[in-house]
Amino acid sequence: MNNKIIIAIDGYSSSGKSTLAKKISQKLKYKYIDTGAMYRGITLLAIRKKIFNSDLWNIRNFIPFLKNINFKFKWNNKFHKTDIFLNKENIQYEIRSLKVTKKVSLIAQIPEIRKILTIFQRNIGEKKGIVMDGRDIGNSVFPKSELKIFMKGSIEVRSYRRYKDLQKRGEKISYEEVKKDIIHRDIMDTSRKISPLKKYEDYIEIDNTFISMEKQLNLIFQLINKMKKNNHIII
Repeated sequence: MNNKIIIAIDGYSSSGKSTLAKKISQKLKYKYIDTGAMYRGITLLAIRKKIFNSDLWNIRNFIPFLKNINFKFKWNNKFHKTDIFLNKENIQYEIRSLKVTKKVSLIAQIPEIRKILTIFQRNIGEKKGIVMDGRDIGNSVFPKSELKIFMKGSIEVRSYRRYKDLQKRGEKISYEEVKKDIIHRDIMDTSRKISPLKKYEDYIEIDNTFISMEKQLNLIFQLINKMKKNNHIII
């Protein structure tokens, strides 16, 4: 009998969803799925196909490219992290570029693309035992997930995290530009018509503006241990 669960982590851009999800998955020995990386992968494909160029921006021109798309997540032993592959190509580094970041919110609000990726994500989680992060996992992809977490943080702290990450990658951008981009992404994520970013009643909210990763993990595993006792599940 499969007693494993699905842990859904949703939240704002640069709120620490991925870092928390990775650490939870490592401790539980669960599969970690970064759905944001999938949307970034499709954004990268759109950029390569020049879909954003002037009058070529038409969803009907782009959807046919997605018919045979395939994502795979593989553990990288050398760097101790999970890499994402798009049609056998490792795109982990390229999808974090500034050019992808600036376009991903446009791709994420297209209903046809969300439908394709939602089906793909549900197939991955069919046997449970996963930690999945994104914007609509707990309310749209896996509404019956056993544990739903909603991540948030101040715009200043989130902008600084993203700014430092881009600096490490060699991207030339100012803190103010990063902050402006994140504010724009927040607006796009919360105002889109299909599966907008929103905290529902069954989410556990974590504002990690001033909370260390250690305290966040302690909180999560307190919740998991409580679930074990109350529901007699084995995780």
